[in-house]
Amino acid sequence: MVERSPVRHGGAQRAWLITWPLVVFALVCTAGFWVAEPGWYSAWPAGLAFFIAYLIAYRDVFNVVIWRSSFTVAVTDVPLVLALFYLPPVMVVLVVSGANLVHHFRANYPVTKLSFNVAKSAAGNCAALLLIASFAPIEDAGPRTWAILAAAVGLSYLVELLSLAGVFTLVQSPRTGRDALRAGFSAMTVDGINIVVGLIFLVALEATAWSAILLAILVAALVMVLRSYAEFFRRHRTLAEVYELTQAVRDESGRSGLPDVLLGRVRSLMQSEFATLWLAPQGRHPEVLLTARVEHRGLLDIAPIPEEVRQRAVELKSAVGVGARFAETEDLRPCLRSAKVKDALVIPLRSGQAIIGTLEVVNRVGDNRTFREADVQVLETIAAHAAVAVENSRLVDRLRYDAYHDRLTGLPNRRRVIDALAESVKVRAEDEVVAIMLFDVDGQRNVNESMGHAAGDKLLVEAADRIRGIADPGALVGRIGGDEFVVTLRAASIDATIEIATRMRESLRGPMAVGSLTLDVNTAVGVSIYPDHGSDPETLLQRAELAANAAKVLPYGVQPFHPALESRAVRRLGIAADLRRALDNEQLEVYFQPKVTLADRHVLGVECLARWVHPAHGEVAPEDFVAVAEHTGQLARLTEVVLVAGLRRCRAWTDAERPLAIAVNLSARTLLDSHFPELVRDLLEEHGVDPGLVTFEVSEPGMLGDIERVLPSLYRLRDLGVRLSVDDFGTGASSLAYLRQWPVHEVKIDDSFVQGMATDSGDLAIVRAVIGLSREFGLTVVAEGVESELTLELLEEMGCEIGQGYLFSRPLPFERLEAWLSAQTEPESTPTGEVRRLRAVI
Repeated sequence: MVERSPVRHGGAQRAWLITWPLVVFALVCTAGFWVAEPGWYSAWPAGLAFFIAYLIAYRDVFNVVIWRSSFTVAVTDVPLVLALFYLPPVMVVLVVSGANLVHHFRANYPVTKLSFNVAKSAAGNCAALLLIASFAPIEDAGPRTWAILAAAVGLSYLVELLSLAGVFTLVQSPRTGRDALRAGFSAMTVDGINIVVGLIFLVALEATAWSAILLAILVAALVMVLRSYAEFFRRHRTLAEVYELTQAVRDESGRSGLPDVLLGRVRSLMQSEFATLWLAPQGRHPEVLLTARVEHRGLLDIAPIPEEVRQRAVELKSAVGVGARFAETEDLRPCLRSAKVKDALVIPLRSGQAIIGTLEVVNRVGDNRTFREADVQVLETIAAHAAVAVENSRLVDRLRYDAYHDRLTGLPNRRRVIDALAESVKVRAEDEVVAIMLFDVDGQRNVNESMGHAAGDKLLVEAADRIRGIADPGALVGRIGGDEFVVTLRAASIDATIEIATRMRESLRGPMAVGSLTLDVNTAVGVSIYPDHGSDPETLLQRAELAANAAKVLPYGVQPFHPALESRAVRRLGIAADLRRALDNEQLEVYFQPKVTLADRHVLGVECLARWVHPAHGEVAPEDFVAVAEHTGQLARLTEVVLVAGLRRCRAWTDAERPLAIAVNLSARTLLDSHFPELVRDLLEEHGVDPGLVTFEVSEPGMLGDIERVLPSLYRLRDLGVRLSVDDFGTGASSLAYLRQWPVHEVKIDDSFVQGMATDSGDLAIVRAVIGLSREFGLTVVAEGVESELTLELLEEMGCEIGQGYLFSRPLPFERLEAWLSAQTEPESTPTGEVRRLRAVI
């Protein structure tokens, strides 16, 4: 439930313009409920129970920040579902309002904020109660009741959200109000989950009230089992373990797993909280400090004891014990207490007469609460074996680094990131999520191909340094693939994570020096969070990668994971083998979408679009099977199928003396094929189509990635006489200055700007600029996504020449296109032949 309005002192009077109507509405409704059920106060014991439940629910909240204002998202919908079912209406209003009042009073809200929040909560609940009353009576916990309660809680949420947006609009600005609405609608998923949980509670309680006892017993039993296991783990110490440990240390001599084998077993055997291996720096080998901690997987880079204790053991070249049983080191106990350490044993690792390091255990746990002299002897035996293993292979000082770090960048590698994530997801906080941001560096492959792998490595090192420099202090930065970096940290919410990812991406967009060149390198960022997007590290990383792939085609470059991405990836994998058969068996159909001149409403041509209905999956989205075609080498065939179908229809229309031009989409990958212009020439000759009736539309973002390599094919196509169009213009990173260098005839404004221009001043300004400058360059301007009369009028006023969109017609198969031409257009003679003119735009 969204709560708390950001009412500042200067806007208090305006805030009351919404607060007072809410108060009046709530009072009138409550009075009506009182009259309808005068004995409502007899349910006070249940009301008290729900009041306590509400106060508990208000304790578990997390914040969402918009601009400089804050929302609180709580799980209060769960008790609200039950209250709407069990309590009289007046009691519901009083309980919820009272809990709201106590919660906001304890939070020290100003009177204006407190009043507004209580009023909107009461008004929302009254609206919900009115809805329930209209469907009365509610007699059981069946599906009808579920629907009514869900609708009632949803209505309450909507009333509160609209009230909140109204206060934002009055106190701050309409834009802030819109942001509040967006944030509120994005939180509806949480609201829906809370409703479902509340309904489950309702069904359980209606089945038997004893279910609450079973749940409590289950929770208590789990706590007891875990405690028993921990106690058993601490007491598990035998002579067999000592033997196994020494055997394991001997077997790992010269291998990279010695610290993992040694420290965990030493900590367990010695029943200590920490077990530490310290190796002094020697020659090219740096200092190593690795610590195993109780109930902590993996090794930590920490030193539990003060340096003075370790230094005493190194100077004496003998074991040092500090604690209640070691009187000779009484002078070291104060420094242990300052480090909050109870007792410790430090055993030197000897190589001849030299001390190469120490083996340390800290804080005895279990039945024996402090270390004794007998423990020193056991640890000295283990240390002797460990020293031999270290001396046999000095690589031990590099083991953790090599195992958990990338050699090129020095960042934690995939294994380290996964281990860190596994630890992070164990600690669950109600007001935090574990965020994973995967940065995919664009252009690294091109640097490898053009400048060599050494330059590509320098680019990756520079990117790693930048990400490490701009990441939050508590974040873990790692490299998990060739050009993929990951940042993990704890954040307040998914919205806060997206804000962090956007900020980091913007900081990374500056020029990077690679050798003598300075490159502008872009990144795509995929975001996933625990627990919403997965419960284990591998799943979270996989879904962040899916989101990063989707972010590559977005102008803002940041994409949170959603289930549709995964289902689409699985679906694409499933249709890869079927696409070839569909092309062989001519199962793909070509649709045609009309293009209309805005000045005189002439239908001058159509865009040819492939469509595929899979026998098992149904209709497959074009972006899915086009992506599959690109990755399986079938894109050339797919393009040829669409082009041939368009040329065949174009020839038929010309023979009927009503010529229509065709437009076919091209991928930049198709233009990399040097034989493609020859194929176009042969097909034009085969079908006898005037090249001027054919337009090839090339996506701007795709063309930018390989502009130097696709330019030769573009010039050869232009020389054939076909028209060239820049598709999706405005979504890439180019400027209009590029249009002077490209051999194109037409600019096609992306539909995302056209559809938003009627309501967004920014989109309107972009469209106006593109039209004005394109006309200065002598280029035709096509606006796709024309879906409203207002958009059409704005485009006409700006001088846009051609429009395409659902306002005229959606893409149609050939037969339906012919029917549309007959029904919606009329013939008109021109010097170049008959054209079709729209009768009216409906």
